[in-house]
This record gives sequence, C-alpha cells and structure tokens, in this order.
Amino acid sequence: MKFAERLKEQRLINGYNQEYLAKYMQVSQVSISNWERGVKEPSYQALIDLSNLFGKTTDYMLGLKDDDSSNM
Repeated sequence: MKFAERLKEQRLINGYNQEYLAKYMQVSQVSISNWERGVKEPSYQALIDLSNLFGKTTDYMLGLKDDDSSNM
C-alpha cells in the first residue's frame, strides 16, 4: 500500500475529513487531496506530524511496513 492510500485510510478510520486534516496540518484542503491522490507528497515534517497524529510509524505511513504498531 502506498502513502496516498495509507493517508486516506487513516484519515477515514479516525473520522477526519480533508478540511479538518488540512486545518490541523496548516495546509490547504487541496494539499490533502493531492497527497491522497498521489499527485504530490508531503514534506518530511508533515509526514512526521501525520504519523504522530495517527499513532503510526513513518515506515507504516510510507508503505514500507505492514505492521502498524507504533514504537516511536
């Protein structure tokens, strides 16, 4: 699973809409949409912030590992 798919999956699991996530991340809703469609990628800091928000590792969010346990 790619980052774009993981982001959308985690957003929906946590009950967030794109607008809420955009405000939390201090980016536009278009940025969240672009990340979820794989058109653009977030900055390293945004990736870390998303991982912390969802309680997942960056490796999991990037699709490098399927184990979603957080050992941060």
